Amino acid sequence: MLRTSPTYRKLLVASLAFATSLAFLSAEVLATTITVDPQVDRLVDVLARASQGDKLQLLAGIHKGPLVISKPVVIVGGGGSVTVLGNGKGSVITVKAPNVTISNVTVRGSGLLLETQDSGIFLGKEATEAHVENNRVEDNLIGIYVWGAKGSVIKGNTIVGRQDLRMNERGNGIQVWNAPGAKVEGNRIRYGRDGIFVTTSRNNEFNNNTFRDLRFAIHYMYTNNSRVEGNVSIGNHIGYAIMYSTKIQVMNNQSIGDRDRGILFNFANKITVRDNIVKGGPTKCVFIYNSNRNEFVQNYFSGCDIGIHFTAGSEKNVISGNAFIGNRTQVKYVGTRWLDWSSNGVGNYWSDNPAFDLNGDGISDTAYRPNDITDQILWRYPSAKLLINSPAVQILKWAQSAFPALHPGGVTDTAPLMEVPSLFQRIVEPAS
Repeated sequence: MLRTSPTYRKLLVASLAFATSLAFLSAEVLATTITVDPQVDRLVDVLARASQGDKLQLLAGIHKGPLVISKPVVIVGGGGSVTVLGNGKGSVITVKAPNVTISNVTVRGSGLLLETQDSGIFLGKEATEAHVENNRVEDNLIGIYVWGAKGSVIKGNTIVGRQDLRMNERGNGIQVWNAPGAKVEGNRIRYGRDGIFVTTSRNNEFNNNTFRDLRFAIHYMYTNNSRVEGNVSIGNHIGYAIMYSTKIQVMNNQSIGDRDRGILFNFANKITVRDNIVKGGPTKCVFIYNSNRNEFVQNYFSGCDIGIHFTAGSEKNVISGNAFIGNRTQVKYVGTRWLDWSSNGVGNYWSDNPAFDLNGDGISDTAYRPNDITDQILWRYPSAKLLINSPAVQILKWAQSAFPALHPGGVTDTAPLMEVPSLFQRIVEPAS
């Protein structure tokens, strides 16, 4: 067996690295820009003749697909209305090579089969470090599918889903599966099923996107160590649904006028929810189900039927520094354990808390208890609302205020804030 010295091995590795770099440099030097005129050229044929690193500049018009990209190239719209049109079967553009860029084109005409993942742009697992930027992807089943394409970037696209199917038959705007490091930034997504649906992935970033008229704006399943920041959800069924996931940063997002939930947690653990705004319509601003060790800090929850619904044994969550304003019911918690929603002497602001602050420290002189025995009776037996003004119910409410030991357990804020946190003194409405 031939043995080599450590020095020789290091020289060999350095030589191979230099040769590889030289090969890539040569490819870049040899790369050319190819203008593709749909009146003269067939894009499929030009793509087949192109070399690694070539730039295909598409002139205005309709370029017939579908396309399969199997080499690193750049496809860019060269001005005017540039459309890549599928034939109504499968995906319009399928990428099976690394370092591909697709930008400034309109993509239409995918098939309608969810089982074959028909998409406007489909990034296969070979499509690592792909860049899909500033495109218009419309009337496809799935807009952009990132199927294992590690490190890909989906940025600045406008994605308009189908409206001629029932919502659960539609595809998602952007779908991500097992694509560590993928980033989805600055996209505008409307119609379809979910805006972004991510499953079985990690280390992703979903930032500064806008979502309208969808089921969920962002839908997490089995995805860890990721970041959701600066997004705006308007008029969807649910804003941000985090399910079966852990260690997610949910920061500076907005849910405006979503129908059912602003933020939903289901088996979500070790999540940080900070500086978010939910207002103007949801049945529940926040719903937390069987989720543990999470932090809800400095959020603004306003105008919901229920501010926060907390259930199913969720434990060791920190809820502090939030503002609960004008919710019909601030807290719904049906349980017997005592929960203190304050941390390090800082609780939350409650718009219906009539307390005093005699020493002027910004903290109420008395604890805030959002629920009592009568609330729990009404949740379990809604027809009992007929008795809400009866003498018996009024005596029960008085007895609980006079004898706190009669309280059945539940949420208590031992350090409620007297004013809305300054972060939320001025809420800025998103542009329409």
